[in-house]
Amino acid sequence: MTDRWALAPTEDGGVELAPLGPDGLPAGPMTREPDLAEAVRRREPDVGRWVWRATPEIYPRLLADGVRVERCYDIEDAETLLLGHEGRLGEPRSAAAALARLRRTPVPPDPPLRAAEPGAQPSLFEPRPVHVPLTDLIEVYADQQRRHDTTAHPDRMRLLTAAESAGMLVAAELNRAGMPWRADVHRQVLHEMLGERYAGGGEPRRLAELADEVSQAFGRRVRPDLPADVVKAFGQAGIRIRSTRRWEIESLDHPAVKPLLEYKRLYRIWVAHGWSWLQDWVRDGRFRPEFLAHGTVTGRWVTNGGGALQIPKVIRRACVADPGWRLVVADADQMEPRVLAAISRDPGLMEVAGRGTDLYQAVSDRAFSGDRDQAKLAVLGAVYGQTSGDGLKNLAALRRRFPKAVQYVDDAARAGEEGRLVRTWLGRTCPPAAGASDAAGEEAGIPQAEAAPDGGDQEQTTEWVPGYASTNSRARGRFTRNFVVQGSAADWTLLLLAALRRTLAGMAAELVFFQHDEVIVHCPAEEADAVAAAIREASELSGRLTFGETPVRFPFTTAVVECYADAK
Repeated sequence: MTDRWALAPTEDGGVELAPLGPDGLPAGPMTREPDLAEAVRRREPDVGRWVWRATPEIYPRLLADGVRVERCYDIEDAETLLLGHEGRLGEPRSAAAALARLRRTPVPPDPPLRAAEPGAQPSLFEPRPVHVPLTDLIEVYADQQRRHDTTAHPDRMRLLTAAESAGMLVAAELNRAGMPWRADVHRQVLHEMLGERYAGGGEPRRLAELADEVSQAFGRRVRPDLPADVVKAFGQAGIRIRSTRRWEIESLDHPAVKPLLEYKRLYRIWVAHGWSWLQDWVRDGRFRPEFLAHGTVTGRWVTNGGGALQIPKVIRRACVADPGWRLVVADADQMEPRVLAAISRDPGLMEVAGRGTDLYQAVSDRAFSGDRDQAKLAVLGAVYGQTSGDGLKNLAALRRRFPKAVQYVDDAARAGEEGRLVRTWLGRTCPPAAGASDAAGEEAGIPQAEAAPDGGDQEQTTEWVPGYASTNSRARGRFTRNFVVQGSAADWTLLLLAALRRTLAGMAAELVFFQHDEVIVHCPAEEADAVAAAIREASELSGRLTFGETPVRFPFTTAVVECYADAK
């Protein structure tokens, strides 16, 4: 068995291949073959890992030809991680750019990001990456292997790179599989909620009725879809508001409030998941968004179009398993507090996170006299930086019981405020502050024990924009406080996906959806129990691989349903 093979598609449609040695350099002659899929299919059982430029360039082509690969190494994905670790996130990440840096020649910019186009095929005029011959690609790969050895924790960084590459394979497979979707059910739901559609693409009947009710309540014509118009109307009624957000208007004493809130709810569904959405994103009985692995600096995924990560529960009624099949919907329970326990090595919090019971209730029994709500606010406040007012009091109580956990995120926040680099457990790096001078190259001084060889509790999502810290260090500190937890959670989920993907390979079941702390597997009814067991086993394995041997467990709440809406 040859452990690794490098490949590069040629400009005439063929492929160049070469076996690699442990140092990342060629271990045999380079060959050239006319058909990419056939070349990979013939070698796949004996190849430990394929090394290629970018998974989105190659793997969809292989999947289209019925070729599945077990493992890969994505050079451009690895370059992103290594640049981040070196405090250079934001520099061009392409293989051509990496080669230019290695040879000290002018660095080409990355091609512009492609916008999502429902059902569109790549255009002949779409910007394409600079072609990098196989010999040059291998040179970049060998240099990356050396750079991994210079990172703070080489073994962890290599694991992160492998996990990211596995995530790229999963994303490509999700994009090809699609999520089961009943267009007829979706249309029925829209009709029930919004009423008839009017010709010309105007608002459906129910929205028009609610708009009339809002106008009648104000005594003049008001456009409820225009926030400025609504704010002005309330002002004329003697009520000052700054925005039309629900939390600001729902307690107002005015007859326009009820129809306005209902209008806003239905309007969001009409715009984000209405008939146009159905036409754009559902084909052949499948909802087909484009999943993008590591779409954010924390490592969390996003989708390029389709809004897959924000599907309202009422619209989930259209996600229905095929006849004789089921959806296994699994949510990680209180994932981020458990990750904090694992990365901080706080003995008390690890013991709490090792139980199969509600983590927030266990924390409340120790530090908040059984008040679960206060315990939850304290834990989330520690992670997200909500440390003023009652949050400060709650944090003090949490610090007395779980000092190492609170100190861990406090240190991350301080490092962020000072412009230093902050890393997840495996080595993903937060972007440096703009203009942070020498401090930007230092790793945050966060104590890290050596590792052994996001309905319900909704997670808050925060993302950092490089450069903002130069004018608001406190904001960056709040982000880095969260980054070490949320980013480490994202690292763990990648290994979970990799382990689950490997188990499902021998079954008819297929992964069809993933977001933050939730996975959905579509499978024959008779495989549902085995899939649920595979998720539990993948969770245990990924916890050990990511954080080493700790008492912390990462349980899942799993539902086997025919309709996604029935899972919660």
